[in-house]
Amino acid sequence: MQSADSYLGRIQQFGIAIIASRVIAMTAISIRNLDSDVKARLRVRAAEHGRSMEAEIRAILADAVAEQRPVGLFDAIRAVSLEHGGVDLELPRRKGGQRPVELR
Repeated sequence: MQSADSYLGRIQQFGIAIIASRVIAMTAISIRNLDSDVKARLRVRAAEHGRSMEAEIRAILADAVAEQRPVGLFDAIRAVSLEHGGVDLELPRRKGGQRPVELR
C-alpha cells in the first residue's frame, strides 16, 4: 500500500507533466536595419490601436500570414467597384404584387 506522501508526490509529478505539455515555445525575432520612418509609423499605428509596438507588429504579422478565403466573382467585382467609389444602382419597381399563399 502506498503512503499518502508517495501518492501525493505522484500526483504532483503528473500535474507537472500536464503543465509541461501545455508550454508553447515562443520565438524571438530581431529585425535589423529597420528604417526609422517605418519605426515611427509603427509606433503611431500601435498608439492608434491602443497597444504596444511589439503587439502591433505581432498583429500585422498574424494578419499577413492568415489564410484568406478564395475570392469569388462577386467579391472581385465588389472590390473593384469600391476602389472607384462604389456603384449606385436604381432597381426597377416590381410589377404586380405578391401572390397570396394558399394553404390546403
